[in-house]
Amino acid sequence: MNSTVELLDRVIADLDTVLSDDALAGLSDADRVTVLQGAGAVFRRAEAVIVETVATGDAGDFPHSVGCRGVNELLQRTVRVDVRGASRVDTVVDLVRRPVSLAGERMPARWSELRLALLDGVVGVAGFLAATGPIERVWDRLSVDQRLAADVALAGCARGHGVDTGVEEGESGPAPTAQDLKALAEDLASMFDPDGEEPKDEDSRRRRGITIGRLTDGVHAIRGYLTPDVAAQLQLIMDAILNPKGDGPPMPGVHFAPSDGDGDGDDADAGAGAGAGAGARAGAGADPFNSDPRCVLDDRTASQKRHDALAMVFAIAARHRDMPTLGGSSPVLVVTVDAKDLAAHGSHAAGAAFGNAASGTGGAGGNNGWATIPGSGAHIPVPVAAHVACAGTIQRVLMDEGRIIGITTTDRVFTVHQRRAIIARDKECLIPGCHVPASWCEIHHVTEHARGGPTHTDNGVPLCWWHHRSLGSSGWEIRMDDGLPQVRGPRWWDPDQRWRTPRLSLPRISHASLKPVLTG
Repeated sequence: MNSTVELLDRVIADLDTVLSDDALAGLSDADRVTVLQGAGAVFRRAEAVIVETVATGDAGDFPHSVGCRGVNELLQRTVRVDVRGASRVDTVVDLVRRPVSLAGERMPARWSELRLALLDGVVGVAGFLAATGPIERVWDRLSVDQRLAADVALAGCARGHGVDTGVEEGESGPAPTAQDLKALAEDLASMFDPDGEEPKDEDSRRRRGITIGRLTDGVHAIRGYLTPDVAAQLQLIMDAILNPKGDGPPMPGVHFAPSDGDGDGDDADAGAGAGAGAGARAGAGADPFNSDPRCVLDDRTASQKRHDALAMVFAIAARHRDMPTLGGSSPVLVVTVDAKDLAAHGSHAAGAAFGNAASGTGGAGGNNGWATIPGSGAHIPVPVAAHVACAGTIQRVLMDEGRIIGITTTDRVFTVHQRRAIIARDKECLIPGCHVPASWCEIHHVTEHARGGPTHTDNGVPLCWWHHRSLGSSGWEIRMDDGLPQVRGPRWWDPDQRWRTPRLSLPRISHASLKPVLTG
């Protein structure tokens, strides 16, 4: 009998002994952990035996010779796994297969170091796929040296060596999980291919959307895709509401609030602004650039508009005074950016989101680095982080080799009173043709705070979530002229490229029709 088969029979017999006579029932907790560790080592080596057995055979002739259509069917019948399990093994087989040269010699595998880690039992099929997946997605854009470096780094991490150069030869740390390997691979992919995140963000912007289904059994189904920053904000709000240590939402009932309290007054302003805007539009028509009769300014789909509306709801809810706290503060969306990427972004053409839009610069190109949303671990282009920071607070954390050595906070949020004044002045999103009430909008620094722009009503304008997010690439430009906002549109929209003050932002000639608005 084949010696390999005999060895496997011996292993099976030993495992049968372990499983017999309720031997596992009398283990202590410490012994159970040891048994689980040993069983994990056996499991990973068993997976390696399966992968190497298939990988060393002929990819086409081997399954056909035993009456199977392919490797997937062969694995389903012999290993007794489902289609998905067979596909995962088949994928690893392709990545570790060593092709035979014309001279009959085995060539190196695509992932030679990780293959050795697989054979040594330090990584299984799940860990192998988690480690190679992010690199495989950018494989064609990497150099040979980058591919080899990723293979060595991931194999070393799988063995517990880490990626730090300070680790002594032969030393090892705790074994990483499959998620740890995936996180390292994603960081390596972003480091080797930083411009690859920009197309990913473009793809996420195209795929974003929300669909609300019809009423069925008393409920509506909601389906769709959220961009990473919107999903992270939703998760923060959900965590705050469901936090058992929080005060929770207000109890139902009647309560009174003084009209001159500290509330933000957005609801009242929203009604006043929307009404004023509707009245002005009804009697308008003199300026086609402000009324947008061609309706060509907004090319978003209906589901994309619903997504953007939900994003505005999240932003309003997060800053509302009744929102429960999370960890002692409001559910604040956190985006981290490396200082070098931030500095490079400020000098890059894509830096319009940091204020270049006001000076007429802008353009496409690589994102010149990336930002990270800690809640999801997603990498996003720096302009997206700039959009989040424009209406928020920047906290600078100085780190030296992983140790925090300094924290500073720059408060650049428009106050409630400033928001009220800006809403009263502009009424709507500043972009012509967009009639989102100003109370629903984010307040945009026309001259970016990082470039010396003050948090002042003369430097703030309302922009809806979408126009704020896309300001750096949409072709729209904004400036302030003696305290009044002016807009210049793309050349295809306004061939004359004139600066125009939105009609609703113009000073009123007569104040006789103004009425007090009651709140409370």
